[in-house]
Amino acid sequence: MIIKRLMLSAAMVAILSGCATTSSVEPAAPPVATAPEAPVMATKPTPAEAKAFVDAAETKLSEMSEYAARVQWLRATYINFDSMWLESKVNGEFTEQTVKYAMEAAKYDGVNVDPVTARKLKLLKLALSLPAADRPGAADELAQISTRLDSVYSTGKFTYNAKTYTLNDASEVMAKSRNPAELRAMFEGWRTVSPAMKADYTQMIKLSNEGAKGLGFTDAGAMWRSGYDMEPDAFAAETDRLWAQVEPFYKNLHCYVRTKLNEKYGDAVQPRNGAIRADLLGNMWAQDWANIYDIAAPKTGNYKTAYNLDALLKSKKYDEVKMVKTGEGFYTSLGLAPLPQTFWERSMIVRPKDREVVCHASAWDLDNADDIRIKMCTLVNGEDLYTVHHELGHNYYQRAYKNQPFLFKNGANDGFHEAIGDFVGLSSVTPNYLNQIGLLDKVPAQTGEDIPYLLKMAMQKIAFMPFGLLVDRWRWEVYSGQITPAQYNDRWWALVKKYQGLTPPGARPTAAFDPGAKYHVAASVPYTRYFLAHVYQFQFQKAACDQIGFKGPLYRCSIYGEKAVGEKFNKMMEMGQSKPWPDALEAFTGTRQTDASAVAEYFAPLNTWLIQQNKGQKCGWEV
Repeated sequence: MIIKRLMLSAAMVAILSGCATTSSVEPAAPPVATAPEAPVMATKPTPAEAKAFVDAAETKLSEMSEYAARVQWLRATYINFDSMWLESKVNGEFTEQTVKYAMEAAKYDGVNVDPVTARKLKLLKLALSLPAADRPGAADELAQISTRLDSVYSTGKFTYNAKTYTLNDASEVMAKSRNPAELRAMFEGWRTVSPAMKADYTQMIKLSNEGAKGLGFTDAGAMWRSGYDMEPDAFAAETDRLWAQVEPFYKNLHCYVRTKLNEKYGDAVQPRNGAIRADLLGNMWAQDWANIYDIAAPKTGNYKTAYNLDALLKSKKYDEVKMVKTGEGFYTSLGLAPLPQTFWERSMIVRPKDREVVCHASAWDLDNADDIRIKMCTLVNGEDLYTVHHELGHNYYQRAYKNQPFLFKNGANDGFHEAIGDFVGLSSVTPNYLNQIGLLDKVPAQTGEDIPYLLKMAMQKIAFMPFGLLVDRWRWEVYSGQITPAQYNDRWWALVKKYQGLTPPGARPTAAFDPGAKYHVAASVPYTRYFLAHVYQFQFQKAACDQIGFKGPLYRCSIYGEKAVGEKFNKMMEMGQSKPWPDALEAFTGTRQTDASAVAEYFAPLNTWLIQQNKGQKCGWEV
């Protein structure tokens, strides 16, 4: 999760799991901020006027962004009445100013400006995930709603059997319990937090649509889809094309896991055919199935797992800081500079015991230069070792493009920012890398370890992809008005079934607002970026391993210590958002088209094995 400066939400961009804290407070209404009026322009603005406007806007937004980032950091690491009030106020001010600039940028449409100015004008129009209308009080109202939704989520809790559960507590139960009744209680309990968000969420949709229309977009969803250097409908079609490359493999994985769940729980809990009960998959949103690997693990053949990463970390006496130091070591092995000392002094690596915080792991750039940090309630386990490598990818990307103009200080597109860390993460969980850093004494033979390793990876990576697609599919329909508030929950579960092949453990209450039980919905973080990242990371992996002449299977390749790859990698990152994303993709991979074929190559042996295991099964879930 990265914090992007030009976004309204206090915590933009995300990770695959997180935690929540307790208690709830309401911010007082801050005063309405009034941005300066846009200067009066001639009827036909000139290219020089356009460039002068962009230069002035860039300077002002750069100054405002640091103050906003520090307030957002304060609220995220110290949740109370005052920090929420401050964040709501600064978000309102920053949003209102950015809306003014976005509206003015639209006035230069059609002016024959130079390519750099043209790109900056476009980025100004796309700067906010939640654009407010250009009228008094609109930005302030939207900021208050956004902060309130984020904080209600982050402080959510529920009670089961006289015990109070946070999201972190419930997620741990879902990862470890094999009691269907208990799993259902955790799944449904967390979703009692989100109905209170629905009214605010509905109003937020209305306000952000009003803002998007003022910028010339049909709705806010279309505005989100416009941020990929192509037309909104073309982008939606592109994601459909990529999903079509992966969907057959996902269905094979779904079929196999469903069979294993049926064998574990029986027909009364998990039927042999049809959809999978979502609460049985070890994750609150069923977006990562690795926690139930013990159920899905091969029971016959030479498939014994050679090591347990959680146990290895504990045996080598890793603590939270050593986890992060290890992640840093991967990037420095590529020839990149160590993290600054301020990173270690100012990051939140361990969950504080004396206050409420947002535990959702995130990477921060507070001053557009060198004050980079992570915020994470780190646990010493394999999942968080991966997360550390992922989050530091954001930080190294932020630092790589720090010399770009302010409006270009971002990823080539938002999927790139997520893919950078995930690409490194692919190496971070290979037995080759674990051996290179001394965690694993001996690299297991490929014949004995390939299927368990690939199965567990697929239960993380491939299981996530349909969820990565459906979250924004639902929001695009919400923003366009295709579904009404009364239809929110039913449509959510229709899409979950369509893409993931899952159903809830029981009928959902009429008042349910289950989309709000996902952080990125509550915080208005666009989500298709994660789907794209799950394609890009394998495409990056393929390109990097080809560069070093690796001859083994793609899933065994570690780029640890490969400085030539690091140099080329850093050059791509240094581009930031200064060029269309195909330019950045080409700089590292040699191709300008996103391609999911590397996903298929990475998991090819597993897919063959799954097809064999699924013989005699009725795969798929549509009746």
